[in-house]
Amino acid sequence: MTMSHSPRRRRALLHALPLASLLLGATACGGSDNPLADRPYDAAGQVGLNVQQGHKADPSKPVEVTARGGEQITDVTMTDAAGRFIKGELAPDGSRWHSTGALSAGAHYTVRVSTEDEDGAQGRRTAGFDTSPADRLLRVAFGPKSGTYGVGQPVTAELSEPVQDPAARAVVERTLRVDAAPAVQGAWHWVDNRTLHYRPKEYWPAHTVVDVHANLEGIKVAGGLYGGPSRPVRLTIGDRVEAVTDAGAHSMTVFKNGEAVRSIPVTTGKPGFATRNGIKVVLGQEAFVRMRGTSIGIAEGSSDAYDLPVYWATRVTWSGEYVHAAPWSEGSQGWENVSHGCTGMSTANAKWFFDNVRVGDIVKVVGSAGATMTPFDNGFGDWNMSWEQWREGSALAAGKREGTGPADTARLRPRL
Repeated sequence: MTMSHSPRRRRALLHALPLASLLLGATACGGSDNPLADRPYDAAGQVGLNVQQGHKADPSKPVEVTARGGEQITDVTMTDAAGRFIKGELAPDGSRWHSTGALSAGAHYTVRVSTEDEDGAQGRRTAGFDTSPADRLLRVAFGPKSGTYGVGQPVTAELSEPVQDPAARAVVERTLRVDAAPAVQGAWHWVDNRTLHYRPKEYWPAHTVVDVHANLEGIKVAGGLYGGPSRPVRLTIGDRVEAVTDAGAHSMTVFKNGEAVRSIPVTTGKPGFATRNGIKVVLGQEAFVRMRGTSIGIAEGSSDAYDLPVYWATRVTWSGEYVHAAPWSEGSQGWENVSHGCTGMSTANAKWFFDNVRVGDIVKVVGSAGATMTPFDNGFGDWNMSWEQWREGSALAAGKREGTGPADTARLRPRL
């Protein structure tokens, strides 16, 4: 919103002040020659807009208001259908005004203009118009679906079209909102041109409520690409549950809210099939799954081939790494690593584990001869990146000192 008083209007006001009592008396008698006391006239003929009546405006171009025939623009307000003001700039001489704020595609706007003629009389014009719909829409699908998750669960945003340009990425990222109670510092990270992940600096605090939504609809992203609709999600974070497996000690310790609640003898991957080190996040659970060696590239008939019914399986990678019941290896559990990469335990322990963890809980492996879990291509390895590395994947925070970039002002906010 831009407001300005013209020199003529200021002169009229200054001249009127010494005669205030006289003017008040004249008003009380029912008459006045003061132009400020008159009802504003219709200035439709004296004010022009660069939007033709009956036509839709191009949202990529500014709206312009111009004065005609000696009129002077004194004030302009422009609002969208929700009543939000669009920024603009008024020329010093009051001859024109133009919008400087971004317009949305497929939106309705109202412009209210105040004017003053050479005699100081006040005019008004109100005009409404619509902007053209977008040529292409960029939609956002948030994940996971609303529900209760563990403290390691990242938020995901899948875009309907690729976005590569850094400036366009910044536009998108600025509209993706993550609000939480309690507030936690966090940032988005561009996994690729169509996928973003959001995580806090540290694991989510237990029992946090996280609301995720986008303010992207109608916003220009790049060229003819504008933001489309999206559906919000709400995540409720459960207890802080972490399972830490020491592959060298053949043991898993499960912690709940910082307290060790169970120690489980396990077997992990043998040489050639070593279990991945690092932090993983529970992806899903299956009470029964058929596991075959061919699914991980083991040829049928080889010495390592297997085809087994497996119960109480908790998945931690998309490639097939689970924590599951392995009654066939109970003699090795706690003593030797003999699996093909999964973490095996007794049926009773696997059932307990299955019942006490949920999607999003942390499963960490240390002391294995295997490689470290990758961040994005085989599940949620997001936590294996340092916070500094994570911020470098943000279009708003990359290259900026923590606490100074736009991403820091758009971090998780407390819900009021």
